[in-house]
Amino acid sequence: MPFDLKNIRIGTRGSALAMTQSTWVKDEIEAKLPDSRVSLVKITTQGDKILDVPLAKVGGKGLFVKEIEEALLRGEIDLAVHSMKDVPTDLPAELHIGITTEREDPRDVLITQGGEKLGGLPLKARIGTSSLRRSAQLLAYRGDFEIISLRGNLDTRIRKLKTESLHAVIVAAAGINRMGIKDVITEYLPVEIMLPAIGQGALGIELRREDKDLLEAISFLNHSETAIAVQAERAYLKRLEGGCQVPIGAFGEIRDGRLILRGIVADPSGKRLFKKDIVGPLSEPEGLGTVLAEDILGMGARQVLEEVYERTLD
Repeated sequence: MPFDLKNIRIGTRGSALAMTQSTWVKDEIEAKLPDSRVSLVKITTQGDKILDVPLAKVGGKGLFVKEIEEALLRGEIDLAVHSMKDVPTDLPAELHIGITTEREDPRDVLITQGGEKLGGLPLKARIGTSSLRRSAQLLAYRGDFEIISLRGNLDTRIRKLKTESLHAVIVAAAGINRMGIKDVITEYLPVEIMLPAIGQGALGIELRREDKDLLEAISFLNHSETAIAVQAERAYLKRLEGGCQVPIGAFGEIRDGRLILRGIVADPSGKRLFKKDIVGPLSEPEGLGTVLAEDILGMGARQVLEEVYERTLD
């Protein structure tokens, strides 16, 4: 059945950042399809409700998308806008990520009270983050850091820099840029020190597979290079069976017509850290991600993952 493009409902989390991202998608669609009326539907996810427990202990990525996907399946919304770093690698069979928008800055950023950069922070500096990926790489860089678990929306985490007496917090550059508050950034962390989360900086638009007319109508939002890079990163994550319970990062970028994919697996202490880069054709991003995962497993990451998962990795 053809999709009625006159009324398009976008499901979104209600945080300031999520609303900013979804409003951007709404504005782009209305500009391209002036006869369409696009509305935003706020949906509270389990991840929005549980703010006092680290993500690794409450179920990981699916916490931020499950309720939105259920609304899609019930026909209550037509599109969902996600930060791709929050999207599990396994989706309901009836749904897919049909659009990946052009990536914002994928790096993490350091925000400090006194203006110190990462290398200039004092001994045993208190750094706030809820991400095992970030904390493991921080501890690999400097083992004296004290990592303080930090949950909440972006503005809440920045505010806790002072209210929790922290020396620094680490957040994604993409969110800061989209919120228009770049002036709070002390330092952009290079990927050599802090490899990003899978899909970081990219937005994914999820929709029902049957709504082919809708997908075609909004296909102008898709950025092919970002989509290729994120496909490789997500294939890497899927082979590692990864979620928020283990420090895993990856970043793909296209240079001179080739896909460069970097990956990392660490133990939560940062004492065992496995990193590798791989280069391959743009036509096989998922294959490249799987190969990189196998290589890093062979370097010793399998033992780390099996310890964290408490089972044998397939």
